[in-house]
Amino acid sequence: MHLYYQTYGEGHPLIILHGLFGSLENWHSLSKVFGEFFKVFAVDQRNHGRSPHSEVMNYTVMAEDIRQLMQEQNLSSAHVLGHSMGAKTAMQLAVTCPERVDTLVVVDMAPRAYPPHHTEIFNALYSLNLKSFGTRKDVDEALTGKIPDFSTRQFLLKNLIPDKSGGFRWRINLDAIYRNYDELLKGIETNRKFEKPTLFIKGGNSPYIQDEDLSLIRKIFPLAKIRVVEGVGHWVHAEAPREFSKIVLDFLEENNL
Repeated sequence: MHLYYQTYGEGHPLIILHGLFGSLENWHSLSKVFGEFFKVFAVDQRNHGRSPHSEVMNYTVMAEDIRQLMQEQNLSSAHVLGHSMGAKTAMQLAVTCPERVDTLVVVDMAPRAYPPHHTEIFNALYSLNLKSFGTRKDVDEALTGKIPDFSTRQFLLKNLIPDKSGGFRWRINLDAIYRNYDELLKGIETNRKFEKPTLFIKGGNSPYIQDEDLSLIRKIFPLAKIRVVEGVGHWVHAEAPREFSKIVLDFLEENNL
């Protein structure tokens, strides 16, 4: 699959992978920051953003998508950073093709399976008849009762685009994501280790990385360092962009080739 991507800056390549329901646009500001030091490839993963849609969606094929992108761009290796779903794609790539990954940055995600926790979002999105709305504000108001958090609604509404026949449609392949949701909840599949520099960044208020996850993290990523950004949740990079970018840049500078 030929993924859509945007590049920023020059230098050693840094690939950035967004999370579920996201896109490379969520990383535009930080991609510009990182682009001052690296050649950033901000990527839309399959069924997200401007990348192609597919009925198949799991971390094996999503990691292969990134390997293919690297091959197309003649990237023998790169630093790879991923958040949430993108972090699992990055981890799967690292253990499957370790020669392609120079360093790994995992943002608020462990390599294990997770219980379902997006049911309310799926139900809310499926409750909308998008062709019946005239403005984005109308869609936002319709979602308010089901998704009270303003930031979450604005994040989801970034996927809303005008439909040629009137109203709106989702840019994401919502049906394929929903059908493959169980696959996205799974842990990465490997019996190998990634023995290169690895950084896990955890939001201090986020439940995604627990103390009991550390043994699995150390087992698969024996060189892993773990940094906690206090006072923020799962969206570490959005809630504390300056602290986040400094942590990442310090790590990459320390391990830059």
